[in-house]
Amino acid sequence: MQNLGLCGIDEAGRGPIAGPLVVAGTILLEEILGLNDSKVLSEKKREALFEEIKNKSKYHIVFKSAKQIDEFGISYCLKSSIEEIIEKLKGFTNSFLMDGNTNFGIQNLQKEIKADAKYPSVSAASILAKVSRDRFMNEISSSYPNYNFAKHKGYGTKAHIEAIKKFGRSDIHRISFKLKALGEVDFGTQNLLKF
Repeated sequence: MQNLGLCGIDEAGRGPIAGPLVVAGTILLEEILGLNDSKVLSEKKREALFEEIKNKSKYHIVFKSAKQIDEFGISYCLKSSIEEIIEKLKGFTNSFLMDGNTNFGIQNLQKEIKADAKYPSVSAASILAKVSRDRFMNEISSSYPNYNFAKHKGYGTKAHIEAIKKFGRSDIHRISFKLKALGEVDFGTQNLLKF
């Protein structure tokens, strides 16, 4: 049983140093075989499931840009995205479950660690968020040829850090995410990323 009627919520892009945060909410209307946490599925499998999920669910996807993350913080962007999803989908359910360890004080939002591997609707949200974000990073990669976003999707790989050292940050880099590898100091406003 896939808990039809439950709205699963998950995100992609909380930790990268470039690109958007993408949050998706999904209410499955039919069973879908092969759902799992997007991180354990191959890119090919995620892509195949993406259209099926969209065709067999009510869903909403929210993008928050690097500029919004810098201005408001990653937690605020995540919370406001979840609130938008609940507002858009509350006419279809009153049961919302998010993968993670906090519900940001949002009423009617349940939380569970590893929910993306346990609940098909959260798995579906995980896939929608991941594929949407990966597609975005692939599309913009040609506009930023020095950074090769299509390869690392904005995560802080060694090659990405080297590109930042050589070319500086682009306008889709998260300025508020301080990089120890660049000698930057975090004063508690964002995560200190260690490489």
